[in-house]
Amino acid sequence: MSTALVWFRRDLRLADHPALHHAALAHQRVIPVYIHAPQEDAPWSPGAAARWWLHYSLRALNVALEQHGSHLVIRQGDSLATLRELIGETGATAVYWNRLYEPATIARDRVIKAALRADGIIAESRPAALLIEPWTVLKADATPYQVFTPFWKACLLKLPPAAPLPVPLLAGSALWPAAVPLETLELLPRIGWDAGLAAAWQPGETGALRQLERFCATALTGYAQWRDWPGQEGVSRLSPHLHFGELSPRQIWAAAALATSGDPLANKGAATYLREIGWREFAHYVLYHWPHTPEQPLQARFTAYPWREDYADLLCAWQQGQTGYPLVDAGMRQLWQTGWMHNRVRMLVASFLVKNCRIPWQEGARWFWDTLVDADLASNTLGWQWTAGCGVDAAPYFRVFNPMLQGEKFDPDGAYVRRWLPELASLPASFLHQPWTMPPAEPAATAFTLGRHYPHPVVDFAASRTEALAGYERIKAGTPADEGNAFRT
Repeated sequence: MSTALVWFRRDLRLADHPALHHAALAHQRVIPVYIHAPQEDAPWSPGAAARWWLHYSLRALNVALEQHGSHLVIRQGDSLATLRELIGETGATAVYWNRLYEPATIARDRVIKAALRADGIIAESRPAALLIEPWTVLKADATPYQVFTPFWKACLLKLPPAAPLPVPLLAGSALWPAAVPLETLELLPRIGWDAGLAAAWQPGETGALRQLERFCATALTGYAQWRDWPGQEGVSRLSPHLHFGELSPRQIWAAAALATSGDPLANKGAATYLREIGWREFAHYVLYHWPHTPEQPLQARFTAYPWREDYADLLCAWQQGQTGYPLVDAGMRQLWQTGWMHNRVRMLVASFLVKNCRIPWQEGARWFWDTLVDADLASNTLGWQWTAGCGVDAAPYFRVFNPMLQGEKFDPDGAYVRRWLPELASLPASFLHQPWTMPPAEPAATAFTLGRHYPHPVVDFAASRTEALAGYERIKAGTPADEGNAFRT
């Protein structure tokens, strides 16, 4: 009996799964495998919030496989050694997997593919996580794009994508190789801080498809209008499902087409959303072509930027949502409680950390990495370098997000701030985004005292902006950047 292993990684779904689909067509028996090897992702092993998501996503995947007469075999250890062990135990003649694009993963997969082929095993990888392979889109001079808009225009020439693949028929096995229990991976926190995550999310393919259906039915066509309003249900909240591969970008494109009578690019809301999927593509594209960027600025001159030297207390205030700027703090508390933050607010809190606090962008990237359920190395890196002005297609160095103006424009009724900062709920909207401007008589009317119920601003916005721009002037030597939003999905 012909047997194949399908190596699941961050493609935790059954539909539109090219590796699983091919294995089911080409072999009589398919054994789905997940190998827990966080050491192979170092220094970017999954953070605490992502590990929480992974636990429940793996559990959901196994339930789905069992409903189709299959089973997920979980192992721990070195990936190559474990695959070889499973080949020996099952008599498998082939191993299939879907590609990932982080530098360490690419290097590991090349080694594994070569080693298995040297063993006489069929070893094949397939595209599944992106619409466009990063090496297939280049400028006329055969160099990679550094600006999003021409990159996306080039991608659109290759789109729309092929239709998503259905869930394949999976033949059961009379004898499954041994597996470790999911709990052995110790992905869940030992201290129960995850109640907010559990209330906010449903990890797994079923949850992903439900969220996609909800978004297309209620918010897709209005996405262009409401995507920047954090107090509205105007964004997709699909980013963690995409990161863990519970949903593919092809499925998103197909759903958007179905919701717009077959032509999503002709609908403003759908076209705007698919452009944000394009930003996700661009993030992986940039990481593929510039693999050093998770740690180092793409524009080398930014290594000389005069960051603040003693910033531990300031960083802590930012992390805890205690900066004294309500929209910034609301975002940081949403992040801590739910493992996610609205896109518009991500840009704001990043700008505040880098440009008002003058704290290195790498500190913010590391905090996001540990606290986001959708922590994705490519998108996280592109987003922080975009905000800092030191990457490809970066925000202009002189652009500093104003928390007060952003709040007044995108949270005018204060719905977002009041939800995540209940200590400010009694404040009138006119003072909500800058409570330090309240006249002396107001505290008695609102039972609110600045400095007791909520902190004074940790930095002066105008002065800190001036200091940030002075630092940029010292290293300035760039060209205008294309406007965009690298944090969105």
